[in-house]
Amino acid sequence: MLIDRFNRRIDYLRISVTDKCDLRCTYCIPQGFTEFEKPANWLSFADIERVAGAFARMGVSRFRLTGGEPLLRKNLPELVARLAALPGVEDLSLTTNGTQLKHFAHDLRNAGLNRLNVSLDSLRRECVQEISGKDSFDKVIDSLQVARDAGFERIKINMVPLPGVNTGDIEDMVAFCIANGFILRLIEVMPMGVSGRKLEYFNLLELIENLRPKYQLHESQRVYGGGPAKYWESVDGRFTLGLITPRSQHFCATCNRVRMSVDGTLYLCLGQEQSMALKPLLLADCSEAQLEDAIQRAVDLKPEKHEFNEQPDKIVRIMAKTGG
Repeated sequence: MLIDRFNRRIDYLRISVTDKCDLRCTYCIPQGFTEFEKPANWLSFADIERVAGAFARMGVSRFRLTGGEPLLRKNLPELVARLAALPGVEDLSLTTNGTQLKHFAHDLRNAGLNRLNVSLDSLRRECVQEISGKDSFDKVIDSLQVARDAGFERIKINMVPLPGVNTGDIEDMVAFCIANGFILRLIEVMPMGVSGRKLEYFNLLELIENLRPKYQLHESQRVYGGGPAKYWESVDGRFTLGLITPRSQHFCATCNRVRMSVDGTLYLCLGQEQSMALKPLLLADCSEAQLEDAIQRAVDLKPEKHEFNEQPDKIVRIMAKTGG
């Protein structure tokens, strides 16, 4: 097992396959940003498979493909199939903005993808365009239907509430998720990069106190993936709500994940700078023992906690650069 200095078991790796995206969501990529990693520096599918295999041998069982927008990476279902076939991989998921998903949902499902998270910050077309920089609403809605037809169940809808922008849309999103059997996940915005630092976060702990009586919500003991969300369920079982609260109530004491960027850099915390580059080892054709040793040394660098509230200007890199 991978254990860090604070006795936390690491069993979840998030893998960015590209930092590029076809949207410019205000909390992720600044408008006009062009400093994306050159494709020549991206890890190949073979390298990603090798790193994932090493993590799996070390006890990591949950893997998520992220970006940027991961479906902009060509032939992604091929990578899904390669990762799904690795011994020890028990849960393989994908986070997407949904604009390309309808073209790939069936292939992804057939390749072995277990779960989907789809970003949708409002059911109002003009609000989606304001947040994402593009009118992507119809594409996302169509993709959700195709994904359900492909056999994906309990799809998670990721929504980032932004005060004065879309917080008034939360209850409409609740109704939408109840009607379609989706899980709604609300995420407090994090101060990463220039764009993220400019945004005020919406305190979800205050929100849940208003939603609990209206929807008869109780804390859930079920596991819906390997992430940090705390889940609530309605008494009738028709609605599940996940809250991710890095600002109002951080979950650092139970953090179980690390992230790998598209160039093979391991980031040990979204809110800190500790990292380790694996690509030089891969280019040098390191042994499996050397790769596993590097992974363990990286995990040993994992900090105790982020400092989003104490030092909101600390992290310069944008969210898409780290890997969502």
